[in-house]
Amino acid sequence: MPALELRGLCKSFGGLQATRNVSLRLMPGDRKAIIGPNGAGKTTLFNLITGIYPVTSGQVLLFGQDVTRWPSHRRTALGMARTFQVTSLFPRLTVLDNVLLAITGVRPAKFVMWRALSSYKDVYEKAHRLLDGVGFLDRKEVEVRSLSHGEQRQLEIVLGLASDPKILLLDEPAAGLSSGESAEMVKFLAKLDPRLAILLIEHDMDVVFDVASQISVLHFGEILETGTPRQIHDSPRVQEIYLGTG
Repeated sequence: MPALELRGLCKSFGGLQATRNVSLRLMPGDRKAIIGPNGAGKTTLFNLITGIYPVTSGQVLLFGQDVTRWPSHRRTALGMARTFQVTSLFPRLTVLDNVLLAITGVRPAKFVMWRALSSYKDVYEKAHRLLDGVGFLDRKEVEVRSLSHGEQRQLEIVLGLASDPKILLLDEPAAGLSSGESAEMVKFLAKLDPRLAILLIEHDMDVVFDVASQISVLHFGEILETGTPRQIHDSPRVQEIYLGTG
């Protein structure tokens, strides 16, 4: 069963058609990327998948369930998580505190003011497990503002894992990173659970080609071409409209 399936997804803003008949399947463990020039409709597509925008027509299926009309929080509960282009961390709190807040934010349990958070042993254990899994445990007491931009982008993904997702949508995880930081991001993504389905939007082609096993090219809201990194790299159409070599 696909983790995510899009069927003829369309979105119009008045007379502007932002996405046109987008169909895509993402299986558990897949690593797929969506690329395209600015204005191609990539972020709009993510907003449709996650329920931020209502669709004009078409369907979004999550693990076989039609979630087209579901709000974002119900999709999260079913196993979907997303990161955004702009980080939303608490810079004066520690790495651990940021992760603890992310975990408590998606838990159904209620917390009481007179009980210390440290008394919730399971929350701390999960936070340590998440940080250890991606090699961040040694920085748990470091304030986020002291981390490099690349490390903050990685931490943003750790927070996305707080809800135990089965599918993770990454909106330009390498945005603003240097070439060295981008290489570290690729290594970081390789540490994630291989059973986790990942769909990413990215402009850094080195990251896309190193992470994704399949790439779809979005152009004027339509999927122009889908293929392996080599097929996309060698495609004359992609070179013309995206890589600028036509």
